[in-house]
Amino acid sequence: MAQSPTLVPAAELAKRNETRFPNESADYRRARQALLAEEIELRRHIERVAEQRRALPPGGEVTGDYRFHGERGPVDFEGLFGDKQTLVIYSYMFGPQRKRPCPMCTSLLSAWDGEARDMEQRIALAVVARSPIERLVAFKNERGWRHLKLYADINGGFSRDYHGIGKDGGDDAAINVFTRRNGVIRHSWGGEMGFESADPGQDPRGAPDLMPLWTVLDMTPEGRDSHWYPRLDYPD
Repeated sequence: MAQSPTLVPAAELAKRNETRFPNESADYRRARQALLAEEIELRRHIERVAEQRRALPPGGEVTGDYRFHGERGPVDFEGLFGDKQTLVIYSYMFGPQRKRPCPMCTSLLSAWDGEARDMEQRIALAVVARSPIERLVAFKNERGWRHLKLYADINGGFSRDYHGIGKDGGDDAAINVFTRRNGVIRHSWGGEMGFESADPGQDPRGAPDLMPLWTVLDMTPEGRDSHWYPRLDYPD
């Protein structure tokens, strides 16, 4: 196994920073340099976690009778891969019992729609929900999504097995990664951070956060605000 390179201490890297902004105070610069060292450590920790995620042993083989209906007709589980060897599936909270889809899921997917073609250079990406495909496509058109591939979970089997259905029988958001290697499809990784692992005063969320919205708001003095959520519609 190749040894990891020796890293320069984050505080030392921060000292090399020559960025300055107009009229900043000495107190601001000291605090900003300390924050920069923490940001470097955070970047390194994110990469360590990503390496650990990639190094997971093979997950469970996918054997369920999973059937989907996409915009081009019926498709089986392997068909979701297309010509890729890795598949990411987002379970969208938009089941038939809901009048409208989950605003939080919708905000995330709206951002992903702009990135979908880039993602699909390396992986297959599918959005699965329990509503009929006609209903999913109607909302896709309403929202102006162009690139996301939506699929109806026809028999609910996938949603049940891979945590797209909560304990109360309602929709639950889920993210899962699957691999196809030598003709065998396996689960690779799935999000497991929920209410039970949330810290005080914070909504449950994964790390890194899947939503660009929160990434941007986390850079601002206002932050994300645990009592504010995106909406499906805003007044003009």
